[in-house]
Amino acid sequence: MDYDDLAKEFIRNMLAIRTAGQRKHIRDEFHGEIFILFFIRETGGEAVPGQIGSALNVSSARIATALKNLENKGLITREIHGGDRRKIIVRLTPKGEDCVEEEWDKKIEKMKNILMALGEKDSRELVRIIGRLSEVL
Repeated sequence: MDYDDLAKEFIRNMLAIRTAGQRKHIRDEFHGEIFILFFIRETGGEAVPGQIGSALNVSSARIATALKNLENKGLITREIHGGDRRKIIVRLTPKGEDCVEEEWDKKIEKMKNILMALGEKDSRELVRIIGRLSEVL
């Protein structure tokens, strides 16, 4: 097997997907901040900024700006943990939880439509391969 050609084909296909009609559609008001909210939700509703930055591969400056914006929107709170000013706990507010749930439902519906268009066999294979890829990476 020629892995060089296969890698090139894979990259071309991924670029085609990115430029297709099913591009990432995040409401402009979030500027990608929804991923931070998703992460906080997945960690049980609270996290520390460093943990968020590491998981999302985002600089601490970007995380600080995003957290400030999310706090101003009333979607998170930030609290000093146990008197240690260096450790901040970020928590979803009820409004933040509602926002995450709404956005999550939208993403599930979009993905469901894509999988239905692929059909059962290809959908199962796609999910299997993505799962395998996550193991390899």
